[in-house]
Amino acid sequence: MTFESLGLAPALLRALADEGYTEPTPIQAAAIPVALEGRDVLAGAQTGTGKTAAFALPLLDRLYVAAPKPAQPKTPRALVLTPTRELAAQVHESVRTYGRHLGVRSATIFGGVGMQPQVDALRRGVDILVATPGRLIDHIDRRSVNLSGIELLVLDEADRMLDMGFIPAIRRILGALPKQRVTWLFSATFAPEIKTLAAQFMRDPVAIEVAKPNSVAATVTHRVHPVDADKKRDLLLHLLQNDARQTLVFGRTKHGADKLAKVLVKAGLRAAAIHGDKSQSQRTRALADFKRGKIAVLVATDIAARGLDIDELPMVINYELPMVAEDYVHRIGRTGRAGAEGLAISLVSREEDTRLRDIRRLLKQDIAIEPIEGFEPSAPLRTSDAPSKRAPSNPPRHAHRPHAHGKPAGDAARAAKRRKRRRFVQTGSGPRKAT
Repeated sequence: MTFESLGLAPALLRALADEGYTEPTPIQAAAIPVALEGRDVLAGAQTGTGKTAAFALPLLDRLYVAAPKPAQPKTPRALVLTPTRELAAQVHESVRTYGRHLGVRSATIFGGVGMQPQVDALRRGVDILVATPGRLIDHIDRRSVNLSGIELLVLDEADRMLDMGFIPAIRRILGALPKQRVTWLFSATFAPEIKTLAAQFMRDPVAIEVAKPNSVAATVTHRVHPVDADKKRDLLLHLLQNDARQTLVFGRTKHGADKLAKVLVKAGLRAAAIHGDKSQSQRTRALADFKRGKIAVLVATDIAARGLDIDELPMVINYELPMVAEDYVHRIGRTGRAGAEGLAISLVSREEDTRLRDIRRLLKQDIAIEPIEGFEPSAPLRTSDAPSKRAPSNPPRHAHRPHAHGKPAGDAARAAKRRKRRRFVQTGSGPRKAT
């Protein structure tokens, strides 16, 4: 199949040829013809499958070829909602790239930057508005945007918006849109909440799903290096100093990402951190430098797990495993895209073996466990998926686990020691050190 066979306008085919694209991906081949018909679309596709083009191309075709109109001040014709600033910027860039021969008038609005340039762009008139929910509501409140003329709504990464708590904001935005419109919803999964949301504001949508839920690209190799938690930093440095490929490293916290990036820079690596506490200009610069190769290692929190469009990223390292197994899929979705080979490495300590087991169950596949010489952990990981017989790491406060000698253990033992210390302070009784 080729893009020509999908029925796209010549101007769009020319832009695709400029980018070297000749054959559509499965989600593009399935979604574009339906979208061109003006049907509502409920599409499920993992990251890296080309879903941005799956909605951007038919959107441009409908607005600029099928029914062109002059742009009106403050009144866009199409709205694309995304969960993060980075994704909004990248969708906007894709829209401009694919519409370069159509005279596209578009704008992107998100938080972390001043509102006035966005207000000015809206006042000049745009056809396509790409926005994050929070900042869009700010503009609605200021009456700097009028959504009554929206003909086409796209919800990108709908499940991510659900996870981030944007549903109340989305419902408010939907209330400002005309009921007669076309709606396309793209999501990595068809969770029950997504289906409920779709049933409420979509009209007889065509459901398209081209990948199994929580599936990963077959071109990605998964590897686990077991290591004690206090040796992770040294192992990461060892791996990065012996492999010059561009690498995205995932940690769990903002503070940890900053600290790790500083360690890498001090070791002579070209590294930077990206997370939610960084200003928009810092995040944009770090991502641009990473894409250009100026930065070799980008340390990120899960804010970067979705939507970062990084071509030919060869390696992702999980410095810390995510708390939720599904986030592993989103993290490694940055590599192995469009048929390219990718490597996903996880540095796993004994404390994380339960999370590793959850990931293996989710993927329904084994992951090679390969110790690195010099970094072997003091205790091996459990490789079985059987439930652990070990007591939970955080037992309820009322739990009393018997000690081998009949004395209280865990929280009860610590409480008993605290009571002894208090009695000593108050009465002077209790054990004393020899003088």
